[in-house]
Amino acid sequence: MIKIHHLEDSRSQRILWLLEELGLDYEVIRYERDPQTRLAPDALRAIHPLGKSPVLEEGDVIVAETGAIIEYVIDTHAAGRLKPAAGTADQRAWTYWMHYAEGSAMPPLLMKLVFQMLPQNANPLVRPVVKAITSKAENGFIDPRLKEHIEFWESSLASTGWFAGSDFTAADIIMSFPLEAAASRSGAAHYPNISGFLTRIHERPAYKRALDRGGPYAYA
Repeated sequence: MIKIHHLEDSRSQRILWLLEELGLDYEVIRYERDPQTRLAPDALRAIHPLGKSPVLEEGDVIVAETGAIIEYVIDTHAAGRLKPAAGTADQRAWTYWMHYAEGSAMPPLLMKLVFQMLPQNANPLVRPVVKAITSKAENGFIDPRLKEHIEFWESSLASTGWFAGSDFTAADIIMSFPLEAAASRSGAAHYPNISGFLTRIHERPAYKRALDRGGPYAYA
């Protein structure tokens, strides 16, 4: 039995969605965030030293990192589904997006979140100064980088509406979180191809079933 160590309201929601798309049986072991820090609980460190989610456990196999988990599931359980044929341009695009989603797309989004939170958590006496500094960083560096990525997604979706060929694949699953986060924080929902992509994935029955299994998810 596959077990997914799943943190509420997190990127690990994508793994539940993948398993639902493939119709696999799995168990969700759910963890709640610290209400103050919003970090994962230390209990996750018993599964993986970094204490991060998601983590897949199957027998004596433990796999961490969303992209690695997706590739493991595709290689061992998918029977050729949700991945383009080997040696094709679509397969090369699939591999690119699998690495891009966390390697390039998420850092500016995480920076945006952190810089938005800093003034909220600052001492009231220094909050105006912190806000001035963070606003300058956002406007001068973070937001322009995010705009580049958002426009890249918009153009990449233009031909088929999906990221790796004409059909829905696991590349769309891993790319869902950056697009959902950017739609929430950075205005990406105003781009028609991105908006259409998000509408299509939110309407998928497997996506909805994964929400039922995973619990609250801010970007749904």
